[in-house]
Amino acid sequence: MTAAGGAAGSCRTTTHRVVEAVWRIESAKLVAALARVTGDVGLAEELAQDALVAALERWPETGVPDKPAAWLMATAKHRAVDVFRRSERLQRKTALLGRELVEAEEPDWAGALVEALDEVVEDDLLRLVFTACHPVLSREARVALTLRLLGGLTTVEIARAFLVPESTVAQRIVRAKRTLAAAHVPFELPTAADLPARLASVLEVVYLVFNEGYAATAGRHWTRPELCSEALRLGRVLAELTPREPEVHGLVALMELQASRIRARTGPDGAPVLLLDQDRGRWDHVLVGRGLTALRRAEETGAGLGPYGLQAAIAACHARACTAAETDWVRIAALYEALAELAPSPVVELNRAVAVSRAYGPAAGLAIVDALTAVPALRDYHLLPAARGDLLLQLGRTAEARAEFEQAAGLTRNERERTLLLDRAAGCAPG
Repeated sequence: MTAAGGAAGSCRTTTHRVVEAVWRIESAKLVAALARVTGDVGLAEELAQDALVAALERWPETGVPDKPAAWLMATAKHRAVDVFRRSERLQRKTALLGRELVEAEEPDWAGALVEALDEVVEDDLLRLVFTACHPVLSREARVALTLRLLGGLTTVEIARAFLVPESTVAQRIVRAKRTLAAAHVPFELPTAADLPARLASVLEVVYLVFNEGYAATAGRHWTRPELCSEALRLGRVLAELTPREPEVHGLVALMELQASRIRARTGPDGAPVLLLDQDRGRWDHVLVGRGLTALRRAEETGAGLGPYGLQAAIAACHARACTAAETDWVRIAALYEALAELAPSPVVELNRAVAVSRAYGPAAGLAIVDALTAVPALRDYHLLPAARGDLLLQLGRTAEARAEFEQAAGLTRNERERTLLLDRAAGCAPG
């Protein structure tokens, strides 16, 4: 390769990176604006993708435009006009734009389309969020579609993050779009009556993405920080769009506070480091500050803390403690009790047991854990025997603890976590 050829290749690579960065930032706004006008999320994404392809083809030759986001929107507009010009649905689309076709041989529907796309509507992104997270879709489909439309992630990136084949992710996205179209899901905000349930679906999707990054369910890595970052970005956008919803701020607070520990959750070799063993100097105190601010916003709404807000309050107890010994476990146990009353679940009860053990002794915690061993939902939940093993170890019942750690290691699909649990089992020597 000549020097000139190498320079050209380097320039093209740099331009492609710029295109990818712009796309990651602007794609959700672009798709949202197109979906508002077309009423079809699938078509909107196709038009946006066409604009992306055009940028990848042209920018290396012409240079990156001064306003790349505006360039993408203009290209998508022209593509939309071309599609509608050839579409058999011209009459219906024109009617939706309020144009009369009776007297004009060449109606100005294309101009109307461009004008509609030029409108600045703050709710576009919010409409897209509620559409991608619609309850008519399965949980897996909602996660995949949200990351694709709002995160700008490729199917390859989503597949890599969740350790599933790329074809599986692609099928989920295609089926999700078809399901939305078949169910005639409108591209609009839910009514006041439907908002709580619909918002709960949105928050669930965002937190599922975050949790997969915070504690990977499978694979070779203990955490996937890029997923945590993506969920945080989505949560922050949602908080800006719904400033009066306490649970949105509660979820953002929870994610900010938990994300602050990411760097300390693994050692130099990638091995897991448990909360009480973490170097708190490695916690990200900027994220801690943001989390505490978001928690205050949730509290200031006056509506009381919901499940996410209560979990954020628990995380705040850890964040405020300079050392593990200073943790206010009595308050954490009380917060878990409130959470169990508001959103009862076996997992919440298991977490409450751990907090009770720290506040009032391992025997008190073990009594709660033992009652959970008969719960069918926790039969294959590896953290149940892991927690029981920890409490038994504190009580000096090492043989029983070893068996629990080995059982937990056999249940987890995460390689790093399995190694940690087997190491704990091996460390259960008598005395």
